[in-house]
Amino acid sequence: MSKRVVVVGGGVIGLSVAYHCLQRGHRVTLIERGARERDDCSFANAGMVVPSHVVPLASPGAVKLGLSGLGRAGKPLYVKPRLSAELFDWGWKFCRASTRQHVERSAPVLRDLHLASRECYRKWATRWSNEFELQQHGLLMLCATEHGLAEEAAIGARARGLGIPAETLTAAAAATLEPNIRMRIAGAVFYPMDCHLTPGRLMALLAREVERLGARSRFNATAGQWQVDGGTIRSVEAAGETIAADEFVIAAGMWSKDIARSLGFRLPMQSGKGYSLTIDTPAGVAQPHACAILSEARLAMTPMGSSLRFGGTMEMTGIDETIDRDRVRGIANAVSRYYPDFTPPRFEATHVRAGLRPCSPDGLPYIGRVSRFANLSVATGHAMMGISLAPITGKLIAEMLSGQPLSCSVAGLDPDRYA
Repeated sequence: MSKRVVVVGGGVIGLSVAYHCLQRGHRVTLIERGARERDDCSFANAGMVVPSHVVPLASPGAVKLGLSGLGRAGKPLYVKPRLSAELFDWGWKFCRASTRQHVERSAPVLRDLHLASRECYRKWATRWSNEFELQQHGLLMLCATEHGLAEEAAIGARARGLGIPAETLTAAAAATLEPNIRMRIAGAVFYPMDCHLTPGRLMALLAREVERLGARSRFNATAGQWQVDGGTIRSVEAAGETIAADEFVIAAGMWSKDIARSLGFRLPMQSGKGYSLTIDTPAGVAQPHACAILSEARLAMTPMGSSLRFGGTMEMTGIDETIDRDRVRGIANAVSRYYPDFTPPRFEATHVRAGLRPCSPDGLPYIGRVSRFANLSVATGHAMMGISLAPITGKLIAEMLSGQPLSCSVAGLDPDRYA
């Protein structure tokens, strides 16, 4: 049965939800707080599809890393000291979730979600002549130190135990995979199933397809007054219009928690600000094949067309999209330690962007229905995995709204788990 569906949020998650709902014959209205032409987190990220990432953000060792970055802006993870009951509550929940048992429960769920998303992307690449430049060349975890290599090798062993191929490489073996770029490393772990794409092209494609399928889009619009009748939402106001629907989906990234609060329930999240620096590759210089993560520095490198994008850091600073130039210089300096030909002066004229990743306390997204209302669902909290998990998130929400069996388990992803 066709339903009227309102999706609040036009990032990669919201667009994926809209697309899958439209594919099932539903009528969709999309509400996006930004302009049609915008440059937010969904556009500025590293564009990685990562079945290798089976360990959630909340894991053993993460608390120590967070404390090391408390008030220290030079660290890959920086927590801005501030008097905030919300931040304290999130931190307490994060500490409680950072256990081996949590990782063991979460890893199979994340594995299945990433693999399902990867398969969606492969089908989309075939359907749309690979307009979004999906490259299935794997991912290299580059390690500058022997200690870092040992840690990454242990994570690779965990991935293999879950059926995700991973190979520990010497520096010489890694160089044979990437002969076009000079690396200064102790070794690497290679994940052949990982992929990368160009986020801006993906966003343009999804926006075009949802409009082609009949979605109504409202840009520069926020979800305002909600009309609620008992346990059912009847309508929401946006851009001066009252929009009635049968189903409502909150997929507004970091702003989802404020929308939830206005409806009387909680979605604990903190914004993890990340930066991306995109530089053009000089004519005649060959690109690397695979995407990479610079392990100790916690930075990503992704080839995108004739450009290279470097991204990373995690700043817990609240809703703050300003760019800290010291952090940018820190990224450039860190890159040169792994790629000696990419010296800091090469980044002086780079295009720098910042985006706010929505981070839940346990490192897992919120995907599913909210018990407080009969017709409200949530799809947010994906942190650094928004691109990687977008297709399967949209598919799962559309299946829920359509009363269909779910493609993957959503164990541990309940939006009410902190209610």
